[in-house]
Amino acid sequence: MAKNTIEVLIEGGKATAAPPLGPALGPTGVNIGQVVAEINRKTESFKGMQVPVKVIVDTDTKTFEIKVGTPPTAQLIKKEAQIEKASKNPRDEKVADLKIEQVIKIAKMKEDSLLGVTLKERVKEVMRTCNGMGILVEGKPALESIKDVDAGVYDAEIRSGKTELSAEELRQLEEEKKKLAEEIAKKREEFTAKAKEVISAMQGKESRIIRHKLRELKIPEDIIMELLPPEPGEAAAGKPGAAGAAGAAGAAAKK
Repeated sequence: MAKNTIEVLIEGGKATAAPPLGPALGPTGVNIGQVVAEINRKTESFKGMQVPVKVIVDTDTKTFEIKVGTPPTAQLIKKEAQIEKASKNPRDEKVADLKIEQVIKIAKMKEDSLLGVTLKERVKEVMRTCNGMGILVEGKPALESIKDVDAGVYDAEIRSGKTELSAEELRQLEEEKKKLAEEIAKKREEFTAKAKEVISAMQGKESRIIRHKLRELKIPEDIIMELLPPEPGEAAAGKPGAAGAAGAAGAAAKK
């Protein structure tokens, strides 16, 4: 009994007979239309995400088996949170909030690939990923929610396995996401204004010294690099010319 395994990465629910799937299946003699339909049926819940799929074909009987992998935990979190990107500054800038039911849903979807033996342990793994993405859980920093899990706060929810939210709960999450975005925008305006003030006050000093001061004030790194990018050759030499640094500082102060 000869078997041929074909591995592809497809968007959930959108497999087609086009490359790479169709040409790979052609030589096996299997019904490509049936394979595509089965893949789309099994990956429908992963719409908008890239999903690893294995097609195992028995080349003698022309039968096939579909095995669907799961997207990375971070991708599932982004789908549940309905965001495109994680936070650039996850410690200070939170971009979304998840309910415990959504975390449980992801933990169940990743059951075969997470390290935790119990659902409770897997829930905490998902929360740790949320923490690194700047995503709150139940309105709290994810690390605090992990402590709540350890304390048994969510034992009832985890035991019930409930994974779906009501329309009202989804509406509340969307409203909170908007508020978080507004808070981020306001904070970034404040950080930018403070950074420009420091750059102006330190005009004439080397760029690296000014950047060091900005970091001491906990100005986000992307704002620092936007207002005061490294001078040509600075990364290699460590010290730019004083004139060039002063010029960069002056230009940044005028932005």
